[in-house]
Amino acid sequence: MHILEFEASHRAVWKEVDLPAPEPDEVLVKILGVATCPQWDLHMFEGRPMFSGASLDYPLVPGQPGHEAMGEVVSVGRDVHTFSPGMHVAAWRDPGNRRMGCYAQYVPLPAEDLIEIDRSLRAEEISSLELAMCVQGSFNRLRECGGIEGKRLAIGGLGPSGLVAVQLARALGARTVIGLDPLAQRRRLAVELGADEAWDPGEYRWPTGRSHADAFDSALDTTGFPVSIEALMGSTRESVAIFGVLREHVRFGPEQWWGDFALLGYGTHTRAAAEEAYRLILAGKLNLAPLISATLPFSRYAEGVERLRTKEAIKILFDPWS
Repeated sequence: MHILEFEASHRAVWKEVDLPAPEPDEVLVKILGVATCPQWDLHMFEGRPMFSGASLDYPLVPGQPGHEAMGEVVSVGRDVHTFSPGMHVAAWRDPGNRRMGCYAQYVPLPAEDLIEIDRSLRAEEISSLELAMCVQGSFNRLRECGGIEGKRLAIGGLGPSGLVAVQLARALGARTVIGLDPLAQRRRLAVELGADEAWDPGEYRWPTGRSHADAFDSALDTTGFPVSIEALMGSTRESVAIFGVLREHVRFGPEQWWGDFALLGYGTHTRAAAEEAYRLILAGKLNLAPLISATLPFSRYAEGVERLRTKEAIKILFDPWS
């Protein structure tokens, strides 16, 4: 079998290795499609740690950082009774520190990190279930602090997570969904996917305060940039959830101190969030396919990452068999 390995920054090699056998609690999956997670891919390819204060040592574990994957069960470990060969599955969680990542033709994955999926779902429709689970987790936090149904809700950033968030906000009953992003093509796609409005944040007529008539009830930031988070905090009545990876300090001042305002960090990964996102996919209320800008073989991995870097692509789907 073949697997992608980062031997050094800017050097990812598609190499041949032995077929792994599943451990007692694992499922061996034939990967049929695996989507990029742009932040992870760009950081790993360019030699930058994903999180502030972390270290990054090459070579990476083979198959990393691939984790948004779906495929077919080939075999199961002796302690696995929930899956059988021939089932289609998707990874709903990336636990990290696995012996292999999903940029490969075959990957052994813990059974507890998989969900059986309908065989009719194409790779582009379900590979990014893990991302949908993560965004659903942030919406669950907003639900705890004022709710979503009937709310005027803003989404800061319309990359992959922001475009998922637009759809989840609509599916979960938001009254008005407003997207904010400097890229026109992503604003157009956000409107196609359910946003009522999408604006360049530099041109948007921001509310003059949290009590303004046009203030947001709730907001979700997917950028991790303080300028975006602080703009949302100054324009939101109830709560702002930070989904984007936060690498800098954010100013929380007197304007947010009074009233019932809450600034929410990221929560935790849960199977319940993944299952809710999966139900929305089956119901046609969450469409992950428009996030896939191109499908490429792993021999063109560097090209795919370059498309992410220039923002020509939102996500790339890699086909391990092409």
